[in-house]
Amino acid sequence: MSNSLERGNFGTKLGVILATAGGAVGLGNVWRFPYVTGQNGGAAFILIYFICVLIMGIPVMLCEFLIGRHAQSNTARAYTKLANGTPWKWVGYMGVLTAALIIGYYGVVSGWTLQYVLASATGQLHGTPDDFRALFSEFSTNPIKPIIWMALLVGMTHYVIVHGIEDGIEKASKIMMPLLFILLLVLVGCSLMLPGAMDGVEFLLKPDFSKITGKTFLEALGQSFFSLSIAMGCLCTYASYFKRETNLVGTAFQISIIDTFVAILAGLMIFPAAMSVGVQPDSGPSLIFITLPNVFEQAFGSVPVVQYVVSLAFYVLLSIAALTSNISLHEVSTSFLSEELRIGRRKAATFVSVMCVVVGAVCSLSLGDWDWARLFGMPIFDFFDWTTANILLPLGGFFTCLFIGWYVEHKLIHDEITNWGTSNYHFFHLFVFVVKFVCPLFILFVFLHQIGWV
Repeated sequence: MSNSLERGNFGTKLGVILATAGGAVGLGNVWRFPYVTGQNGGAAFILIYFICVLIMGIPVMLCEFLIGRHAQSNTARAYTKLANGTPWKWVGYMGVLTAALIIGYYGVVSGWTLQYVLASATGQLHGTPDDFRALFSEFSTNPIKPIIWMALLVGMTHYVIVHGIEDGIEKASKIMMPLLFILLLVLVGCSLMLPGAMDGVEFLLKPDFSKITGKTFLEALGQSFFSLSIAMGCLCTYASYFKRETNLVGTAFQISIIDTFVAILAGLMIFPAAMSVGVQPDSGPSLIFITLPNVFEQAFGSVPVVQYVVSLAFYVLLSIAALTSNISLHEVSTSFLSEELRIGRRKAATFVSVMCVVVGAVCSLSLGDWDWARLFGMPIFDFFDWTTANILLPLGGFFTCLFIGWYVEHKLIHDEITNWGTSNYHFFHLFVFVVKFVCPLFILFVFLHQIGWV
């Protein structure tokens, strides 16, 4: 464990893939993707999502990768180095701010997953839909319990972060990501064995193009950014720990494939189970804490042992996904403070962890006893959520594309993407065109849609 200012690197290619994929894979894959898919017509939405990942998600991810690896610095300093004294440097600071705001409320939701692990392990998830609704409402508005669970998750994140890049983040990812896949596959297998499960599979895999509207395209693009952790500073920060021989294009494709595969597996886990008991999996944010406990109760209740295992495995899976994302968000702020204030990693991580607990406590209390504390008419928790998802993420992606496409020297971009000519990338000019024109245009539409102007 090092407390020096010396920067680390990921030790292996597998470590790069698993750690960066772990930073991208989170509640957006296991929770948000299934219910957004359910609300937008199933397979038709997934096809559009694939297109968005390929045309927009991967190019913007590559932009963040090349900025981070070239600068070998935290996100703010990385943009500053390439900006050469111009205002473009503020795009990097926006990424750091976005990560700091997200982890403030995301840690609260992540803490909820730990509470549900305990509830599953102790056999508390039994009852009617009203019982599950009352259980969640009572817990989420409690002034103490959510804060304790949030602080516990922050402590787990802190433990990984202070151990550094190779001994902390990489080692943790090599344990958590395979475990996540194993749990997902087990749960998919259980779900597919239920009566009527094929209706859910058909909904997920058979496109209904009549459901496609302009809103579907915007939702798919927004989900691709949310799911891939674009414009949060995470990808740029992790790329700063890549070695010079890391193939950025190959890494971007591999991470996108893993991320999308996890989201599809989550759909194969949730849709068949939900439809086998006549529940439509489009119930929004309440899906994982209210709807799914009811689904597990109905689907597996005749075999209590199976219901116990499935419920516990699901919430363990959810907590792992939440933890990997919290680690990447925490690292954005830790690396920023460590390098900009020139303090040791342990001190920087401790400061970030304390602030996460303080801000998370305020966000949690705003859902209960402090519901009077509002910003622009919204509880503080909802304000952080709305501001990051609807304003900062689209703007961060938009300005990153303009920065790379219109400002940064194309020779530098070519050198980074091709590893100084050692890797073939025949679509370089297409990449530049997409980043200059296609991505900014579509991201702008998403932004205008999110704020209600489209």
